[in-house]
Amino acid sequence: MKVLAFGASSSKKSINKQLAAHVASLVPNAEVDLLDLNDLEMPIYIEDIEAELSGQPPQAQVFLDRIAAADALVISFAEHNGTYSAAYKNTFDWASRINSKMFLGKPMLLLSTSPGPGGASSVLTFATNSMQFFDGKVSASISVPSFYDNFDAEKGEISNAEIAAQLKQAATELAD
Repeated sequence: MKVLAFGASSSKKSINKQLAAHVASLVPNAEVDLLDLNDLEMPIYIEDIEAELSGQPPQAQVFLDRIAAADALVISFAEHNGTYSAAYKNTFDWASRINSKMFLGKPMLLLSTSPGPGGASSVLTFATNSMQFFDGKVSASISVPSFYDNFDAEKGEISNAEIAAQLKQAATELAD
């Protein structure tokens, strides 16, 4: 099984990328393709720019190709003012101009985390509720609160036993 994992953030030290990588590694017998949104930097989506380019930037197609090559997705959302990060929203906007059903019916495990107790749950709720419109099949959505209290950076894994068990079960179910 090939799993595409990424943090929906452009931070070089993204805690959401760390979480996505860790949870993807829990998927049994998975080959993990870890995507960094910084590798897909594109101009801000504006219809005028799309017209000037006579279409979409090639990075948008690369994003779609990576989705198409995967059997499942693990996405961890950063929350910026209650919604998607600008980096993810821009990538999503460009890619959806090529294919509005961009997630191709792939099963997906949606995550979010933040340094605070809210765990970026607002953006996770929004993402979970909207994926059906873009042909995403959400198998589970889990918010991890207080990332630095619940993640062991040295080991690269969740240190809270209850959260770790929940994530492991969701990763196992994604493989099924």
